[in-house]
Amino acid sequence: MIFLITGGERSGKSSYAQKIALEFSDNPLYIATARKWDSDFQTRIDRHQNERDERWNNIEEEKYLSKIDFSEKTALIDCVTLWLTNFFVDNKNDVSLSLEEAKKEFLAISKNQNSNIIIVTNEIGMGVHAETHIGRKFVELQGWMNQFLAENADEVVLMVSGIPVKIKG
Repeated sequence: MIFLITGGERSGKSSYAQKIALEFSDNPLYIATARKWDSDFQTRIDRHQNERDERWNNIEEEKYLSKIDFSEKTALIDCVTLWLTNFFVDNKNDVSLSLEEAKKEFLAISKNQNSNIIIVTNEIGMGVHAETHIGRKFVELQGWMNQFLAENADEVVLMVSGIPVKIKG
């Protein structure tokens, strides 16, 4: 099964996704896609790691999720926005190439047998209009990837103020 958890910043997406993962497995995988950009971001990563206990198996993978064996496992991928940022930066802000590479990686992991993959993403297009051209390009990339993920997910949940609202499945 593929679950997509989406919503705005600080809407409760990660907490809800962790709850679902622990309902499926006593030892789920936590796939962290964040790239350590600076010390402030490292502090954020540390906070997230401290929220998870010894039941979690942490794997850090910035881009190539297909290297991970998800078969027969429950995995939480957190999050698509940071994952896409890595493609976007590495591809010099090329939306088409970044989208193509991210879709390819998702399709590869979606073929794993008997797995539960829980994916956290952000609805950044619902916020303030991006000020820069590059920001607007990234919003497009995120929106198109979210549509692709939602189309291919078995269940989609929109988090609103900490409340899960099932919109598919």
